Amino acid sequence: MRILITNDDGIDSPGIARLAGAAKDFGEVWVVAPMHQRSAASHCITLREPVDVYPHDFPVPGVKAYACSGMPADCVRVGGLSVMPHKPDVVLSGINDGYNMAMDLQYSATVGAAFEGAFQGWHAIALSERYGGPREVADAYIKEVLKECLDMKTAYAQVINVNFPGCSLADFRGIKRDCKTSTSAIFKDHYNVIEELDGGGIRYMIEGVHNEECEDGTDFKALLENYISIGVINNV
Repeated sequence: MRILITNDDGIDSPGIARLAGAAKDFGEVWVVAPMHQRSAASHCITLREPVDVYPHDFPVPGVKAYACSGMPADCVRVGGLSVMPHKPDVVLSGINDGYNMAMDLQYSATVGAAFEGAFQGWHAIALSERYGGPREVADAYIKEVLKECLDMKTAYAQVINVNFPGCSLADFRGIKRDCKTSTSAIFKDHYNVIEELDGGGIRYMIEGVHNEECEDGTDFKALLENYISIGVINNV
């Protein structure tokens, strides 16, 4: 099995190295990931500029790795269509530092990259965990979850979305499958004025208030209750 891995936190993020290390058990692993942080870039691609790709010294032995100047979706496109000598069987995106669920799916470049793989006709899985950790559950269950998700059947343009709860193994309650996407939001956002600019301009900075109101049976609810959430998502 040929596996292409990307993320939106950048190629030097610990999460992508942990994912690549686990994925080696399932096939030949290639990494093409952004040179820089690209969170919230959604499914953005580069059209009017070149995309530069460089070999990268990666911390997981046996993994061919490249840093890309473009967006995460660019990494999937150039990686799967040009860098790899043969197209991938599966695209893995993650492990993202921060949940990707509920309404945040629309902004996520982790999920956007996975959808690019799905649009190309490749099996696609997005994986995320709580921002800042702890990582215990993800590290203990990543291989089990990967095996299950690699065996799952999906339709064209569907992505399997996985989130690991930020709890200890002692508090972990199991895996919830077939999770629906919550229509709630992790944060209730507003914008604060931080500076008045010349010419009458105003500079704003986003601020979010954490929210825990969500529906039963959803990805959001599963994570609040310390479960791994697995669900299939669509964007077409």
